[in-house]
Amino acid sequence: MFILWWIIVGLIAGFITGKLMKGSGYGAIMDIVIGIVGALVGGFIMRSLGYAGRGGMIYTIIVAIAGAVVLTLLLRLLTGNRSRNL
Repeated sequence: MFILWWIIVGLIAGFITGKLMKGSGYGAIMDIVIGIVGALVGGFIMRSLGYAGRGGMIYTIIVAIAGAVVLTLLLRLLTGNRSRNL
């Protein structure tokens, strides 16, 4: 059940991040992966800032989106895939 939760959060975060970031996407599967890894990155950032890891579904999705945005920015810097609409 825990893995299913991360896939759902990753799917939502990846989809929303794809819409927020514009430009060429990475595809459905890669968006889910970026969303899941983004959730981990976002959780790490929030814990580093001193925020608790508990907050429910909305909090988890917002943190996952923030982490996915940071991860997408880093991926675009590394791969040179930049959007002209940033």
